[in-house]
Amino acid sequence: MATDRSVSSTSRRSFLSWSAAASAAVAMRIVTEPMLARARVHNPPASAVMIDANENPLGPCTSAREAIAAITPQGGRYSDGLTDELVNTIAHMEGIKPDYVRVYPGSSEPLHHTVCAYTSSSRSYVTADPGYEAGMFAAGAVGARVVKVPLTKSHAHDVKAMLAAGADAGVFYVCTPNNPTGTLTSHSDIEFLVENKPKGSIVLVDEAYIHFSDGTSAVDLVKGDRDVILLRTFSKIYGMAGLRCGFALGRPDLMKRMQEYGGANAMPITAVVAASASLQHAQLVPERKKINAAIRQEVFQWLERNGYSYVPSQSNCFMLDVKRPAKEVIDAMAHQNVFIGRIWPAWPTYARITVGTRPEMEQFQAAVHKVMTGAVTAAATAGLRQRKLRLDGVIVPA
Repeated sequence: MATDRSVSSTSRRSFLSWSAAASAAVAMRIVTEPMLARARVHNPPASAVMIDANENPLGPCTSAREAIAAITPQGGRYSDGLTDELVNTIAHMEGIKPDYVRVYPGSSEPLHHTVCAYTSSSRSYVTADPGYEAGMFAAGAVGARVVKVPLTKSHAHDVKAMLAAGADAGVFYVCTPNNPTGTLTSHSDIEFLVENKPKGSIVLVDEAYIHFSDGTSAVDLVKGDRDVILLRTFSKIYGMAGLRCGFALGRPDLMKRMQEYGGANAMPITAVVAASASLQHAQLVPERKKINAAIRQEVFQWLERNGYSYVPSQSNCFMLDVKRPAKEVIDAMAHQNVFIGRIWPAWPTYARITVGTRPEMEQFQAAVHKVMTGAVTAAATAGLRQRKLRLDGVIVPA
């Protein structure tokens, strides 16, 4: 790992290339889930129900919190060795070599860096529609054509249609479970995509939500040295969205090209020790998966009893069809202090709902029932539309 972070081991030419690319990445401003979610909502009341950004209301586990408290006095040190220890832990757990692992503050950086490294004006970016939008911003920054392919009837990625539409592709992006639908794309479909993609392209598999589901990871494709980069994050099931820790897995030559584009920096030591502690908590993932699934199922049963349409999900979010322009419902829900997710243009009558705690989802149910029956309307929240957008510190008119 130390070799990869060291500029002294590279030639002057590669260093200049790396510097230019890193500068471009800084100028581009990486787009993250919180930025997209908070484009509408800023400084919500402390009592607000925030089920709009796929956050985990449980937060870090107890051992992670204890590790954060213990390491805080050492906050004046970079402590790179802690990152190396986390890399080795991940490598051991996934059954791969440490040089196949790169740790980042969340998974947004490697997502953007991969897209920018492997797409261009002549190599397109192919993604699902609706799908997580961040990679499209990165592709646009490097002048790549963005190809959006509708999901299948079962709401999986349509890999055959993606291949047909992306003969010039540099990156095929597959998020499974998908954000925003929470639906799975099968391992066999991902493997088919890898086997039939254009030469020189890669398949970027985002498994941010994999732990909530019964899906099969694509890590075996990384182990098999395929043209795959896999993303994971501690933001979701581990409850560390505000701490920022994630990682990428891939063949060393693929990772080198991606990392040369965006560079690397020291990790926040609080995030690193919290991630390490979380991985050592053997029952954390199954416990939280069970909690999320139980609450999600209760909400689905309530929606069905009341005749509301939704897309069945295996994640901590789902899409609710409100049968009208979804913005009206989003604004009306905000009037009741319940903030739900945003709209995807491909599905204008759907809003994304994050699975919160049981009390939060009870408040959601009461609020959405009032909206759907007309007891509360969007007209009552006209003032919300006048807010400014704050995207990574940049303020622009709404």
